[in-house]
Amino acid sequence: MRTSQVLIPTLREDPGEAETASHKLMLRAGLIRKVAAGIYTYLPLGLRVIRKIEQIIREEMNRAGAQELLMPIAAPAELWQETGRWSFYGKELIRFKDRHEREFCLGPTHEEVITDLFRREVRSYRQLPISFYQIQTKFRDEIRPRFGLMRGREFIMKDAYSFDQDPASAILSYQKMYDAYDRIFTRCGLTFRAVEADTGLIGGSSSHEFMVLAETGENTIVYSDTGTYAANVEQAEVLPPTEVDTEAQRPLRKVQTPRCRTVEEVTKFLSVSPSHLVKTLLYSTGKETVAVLVRGDHEVNEIKVQRLLCVTELALATPAVVEQVTGAPVGFTGPVGLKQIRIIADHAIKVLRNVVVGGSQLDTHYVDANLERDFQVEQFADLRSARAGDPSPRKDGTLKSTKGIEVGHVFMLGTKYSAAMKASYLDAQGQECLAVMGCYGIGVGRTAASAIEQNHDTKGIIWPFPIAPFHVHLLPLTQSAQTVQVTEQLYAELQAAGLEVLWDDRDERAGVKFNDADLMGAPFQVVVGDKGLTEGVVEVKTRKDGLKIKLPPAQVAAYLTRM
Repeated sequence: MRTSQVLIPTLREDPGEAETASHKLMLRAGLIRKVAAGIYTYLPLGLRVIRKIEQIIREEMNRAGAQELLMPIAAPAELWQETGRWSFYGKELIRFKDRHEREFCLGPTHEEVITDLFRREVRSYRQLPISFYQIQTKFRDEIRPRFGLMRGREFIMKDAYSFDQDPASAILSYQKMYDAYDRIFTRCGLTFRAVEADTGLIGGSSSHEFMVLAETGENTIVYSDTGTYAANVEQAEVLPPTEVDTEAQRPLRKVQTPRCRTVEEVTKFLSVSPSHLVKTLLYSTGKETVAVLVRGDHEVNEIKVQRLLCVTELALATPAVVEQVTGAPVGFTGPVGLKQIRIIADHAIKVLRNVVVGGSQLDTHYVDANLERDFQVEQFADLRSARAGDPSPRKDGTLKSTKGIEVGHVFMLGTKYSAAMKASYLDAQGQECLAVMGCYGIGVGRTAASAIEQNHDTKGIIWPFPIAPFHVHLLPLTQSAQTVQVTEQLYAELQAAGLEVLWDDRDERAGVKFNDADLMGAPFQVVVGDKGLTEGVVEVKTRKDGLKIKLPPAQVAAYLTRM
């Protein structure tokens, strides 16, 4: 394809709205353009990347035995009401009424629609196992759409669903999809890791996220340095401490801590370690206020708290609620004398002695507070976020941490949806049985953006070969007759060899062409110039490492094919 025949509106400067590398470079390289917050048009180069990722996905889904179909983006409210997600999902779900006042939503995911299809069309165990997939536009009204395709409101997603007779066969289907995801992201040229994850709004008994490793990732993952354990920090288990503080209990004392609200301020003022301070955080669930205790050097894991309390809403209590419950402003809450609300605590609190806690009074803390004697805890649980240095919960080493970008997620749903929607089949004895389900998603646009986050430099994108919009960027530096003739010959030979070529046929300065080529990130650049042709050679540059080699034009196609 010739540059003059395709819309590639490159930009010299980073757009002010863009924060991450992928967002900046997709805008600068002319891959996408913003229509509204979190909503983008894919321009020709961007769409070529999307279609290549989709093709890899299709090939591996078909290989895994899934059947492609296409479901509507609009779904009737009745289906979502059957599973309870119509009210549970919240404001991310775009709801609307048609002209007959019937309620619909724009599907952010399609568990209800596919389960409805299954219960209408599949009746016998002889039809199982069966799985379906689609590649389709989704819509979620994100409260803060940001980072371009990383967290948009409208996005392209591959979602798949499996139906099995029993949990044992469902595990086999889950593993098939897990393996297919491994192949998909490997073929896309990405460095990634599958980690245990929370099931979130989808629900189910277990799940794994596929994370592209990148320092710009929103997610933190922890993994064993010597074993196989890996998990999203939201899901990662933390083992209860094995060492118990045997220090003798000292008398409880109330001390003044003027203008000391944070852990850092309090521990510095009192000359104690953050590990000997207990933070008391008040949370509102919509039904009650709960106090959560964690060590001063640990962070509350709100997902774990939510799971323990079996609630769908969880937020830090407002300053007004804190003052109403404790009699003190935020920063001085403590468990001593705290009444009429539940107190739950992380396992680490159980083994501490003589700790610092808030005094529930302005500029006041307690020193040498002790569990049972000075305050009580209703329930202990794993309530903190795992961190580097913790022992692996599988006892296979020590945890390390890194950042990642979620590009895929596989869920073991069990009978969550089939029970709610009565999606059953007849077994060999003619008895009705609920189908056991799994669901599996890949963010197509997010995969493209993640590839850029993982593969770029100060000049621009460095596309992995399998998903690059073009394999070769052909750069003639002049409009001389010889340069034009050699360029045309190379263009034909490279295409005949099966390589996709973008021919920059613009009448532009060499510097402009080089800058745009580096920005767009084709794996290889072929430079045709008058000077080189006098020596009978052209220059071939590998974008990833900057390696340059001079070859006779007749050898270029064979060289790039080998590469």
